[in-house]
Amino acid sequence: MRTLGWILLALVAGAAGLWFASAPRPLPPATLAALPEGDAARGETWFWAGGCASCHAAAGAKGDDRLKLGGGRMLATDFGRFSVPNISPDPADGIGSWTVGDFANALLRGVAPGGVNLYPAFPYPSYTRMRPEDVADLWAYLRTLPPVAGKAPPSALALPYSIRRGAGLWKRAFLSDAPVVAVDTSDPRLARGRYLVEGPGHCGECHTPRNLAGALDLSRWLGGAPNPEGRGRIPNISPAGDFGDWSESDIVYFLESGFTPDFDTVGGSMVEVQANLAMLDGSDREAIAAYLKAIPPVAR
Repeated sequence: MRTLGWILLALVAGAAGLWFASAPRPLPPATLAALPEGDAARGETWFWAGGCASCHAAAGAKGDDRLKLGGGRMLATDFGRFSVPNISPDPADGIGSWTVGDFANALLRGVAPGGVNLYPAFPYPSYTRMRPEDVADLWAYLRTLPPVAGKAPPSALALPYSIRRGAGLWKRAFLSDAPVVAVDTSDPRLARGRYLVEGPGHCGECHTPRNLAGALDLSRWLGGAPNPEGRGRIPNISPAGDFGDWSESDIVYFLESGFTPDFDTVGGSMVEVQANLAMLDGSDREAIAAYLKAIPPVAR
């Protein structure tokens, strides 16, 4: 009986430890209190850099319809199908009832209002590298967009992935706001490029392979990955990769125009990404190109 009691005690202690470890960890109150009001004009840069329209607008949306962020797409992954939520300012079906603090917790900590862990299908593992003031600017811009009625359908995940507390354990193991690679940040272009690519641009979320837990294999940063849509591979965009012979100016022109150096055109899911990056200031595209040429090469 004594042995059974110790076993039960160990099980209870283990369960309590897992419950504590998997709990959502929002931003400290001091960080939330220091969030500025935000500037919508600056926030538009982060909207396009972050690719918000690529997931949250309707598939194939053009022009002003790209600003209607009603969600509804389904993302197919090895862990199930994730529903892209409505992030328009609609107070009932979107995030119009959120505060700037709620929004910052979602992007920087993967925590939704009410203290719920978000799944990393939402690329907060990259957004967590954003500066809080830039998050506030993005929030201010989103508030200017049209409200869209209608809730997105629920995600379809099998056990154990449907248990959101598991995302808390995943974050304990893998969520970090540290820079991914070392570059000479005394060069303002490289500093800006690293911030754009590793943070709001979340380029690694597609271009970097993942481990069995679904976290990015940072030892192969931007070294290419299986296409989640099931056809071919996402290209290796490190200096030793598929476009390693491109110059910085080739990369800048591609991001601006969608044309490669041999006059081919952008294709696949990169079509929407390129359309987003074309909205940035030219100096930001130059910074991205400089960073991509400066990072460690990953063999094909």
